[in-house]
Amino acid sequence: MNRRDFIVKASALGAGLYVSPILMRASGKQVGANDKIRVGLIGCNGMGFSDLQAFLSNPEVECIAMADIDQSVLDRRAAETEKIQGKKVANLYKDWRKLIDNKDVDVVIVGTPDHWHCLQMVAACESGKDVYCEKPLGNSIEECDIMVRAAQKYGRVVQVGQWQRSDPHWQDAMDFVHGGKLGKIRTVRVFSYQGWCPSIPVKPDEDVPAGVDYDMWLGPAPKRPFNRNRFHFTFRWFWDYAGGLMTDWGVHLLDYALYGMNVTAPQTIMASGGKFGYPDDACETPDLLQTIYTFDGFTVLWDHAIGINDGAYGRTHGVAFVGENGTLVVDRQGWEVIPEDVNGAKRMEPVELHKAYGAGGLNLHVKNHLECIKSRNRNCNANIEIGAHIAKFSQLGNIAYRTGKKLTWDGKTFHDLEADKYLCKTYREPWKLPTI
Repeated sequence: MNRRDFIVKASALGAGLYVSPILMRASGKQVGANDKIRVGLIGCNGMGFSDLQAFLSNPEVECIAMADIDQSVLDRRAAETEKIQGKKVANLYKDWRKLIDNKDVDVVIVGTPDHWHCLQMVAACESGKDVYCEKPLGNSIEECDIMVRAAQKYGRVVQVGQWQRSDPHWQDAMDFVHGGKLGKIRTVRVFSYQGWCPSIPVKPDEDVPAGVDYDMWLGPAPKRPFNRNRFHFTFRWFWDYAGGLMTDWGVHLLDYALYGMNVTAPQTIMASGGKFGYPDDACETPDLLQTIYTFDGFTVLWDHAIGINDGAYGRTHGVAFVGENGTLVVDRQGWEVIPEDVNGAKRMEPVELHKAYGAGGLNLHVKNHLECIKSRNRNCNANIEIGAHIAKFSQLGNIAYRTGKKLTWDGKTFHDLEADKYLCKTYREPWKLPTI
């Protein structure tokens, strides 16, 4: 898969780009330039609602449907949405499939836990709706491949929630990296140290809270008793539903490591880590992990920890391109270049911190999606191919960790029986892995 550059610079978003009024609603009616784009949100509790707020900051958007398995969340978010847009959300559902069946919905925001993304995104595409899907795109390599095929088959405009792809200072940093002033880059350090993310103490199973459709929350994941540790935000520390920090932050940051180096597939992958900080807590995913991806002439190092803030260069997260002449470090606050100082001689001039600017990555990302929806341009800043590739790349690191092996990957298989078992999730009946 070839890497794709930005279609337009984020700073150009909203600058009066030509829009062709050819969007067709699922009902078959054409959408004119002045018509509302009607959005439905599946999964209203966390980033899904943040995404909806970004959509509603655009005057052409109206939220007409919301779905969530937790009635209290659904009611609260519906009330908040009414305040934002000045009118009630017409359709509230506990079952997300009813939202998909609503022919008045033009765009579906998928804000559910990772293990649901594939089923909901594919169903939306099949029903003729465009999709904004939270990252990571899928919860397995096979799911990501299926989702790409669905978007391509049904011609849908899909944006993946890797909003740093629309944040202009990240693009500026990549322009500097590509300019060659850093000299030969030997390694790219990618790190995410999240001190705000504490250990999760072991909690007993309990009765399902009132108003929660827990069986629907589990969906294709294995049947388990209700436990608050596995519910809402903390789902991401359990293999049934997600992949820990490796897939949560990794898709944001590793994406730019590959983008900066103009590469796709590594030669080998190996990983080491574990539950070193909190060995007895409830999490399944490692609280510390290093993964090394080896390419021709350089490596990409992923390094993460929870409960610790000092990752590198005085930052909690970032991407550092370590060159012979200097190191460029970029994070969500900005980017700078630290020159190599060898025997008292600097090999290049420093570049002072260039702070983040613009309307914010998420807002620009949504605006880019809306422009692409109107013009029917499938090449969003984080299109389905970009989202799938980096979600799979992150999965490679987790699979190396879980097998404890140094792996090779040819794009389809590891040629290793133990590692290949992780390529696809087994779905719980009656849910079926989509076939496209």
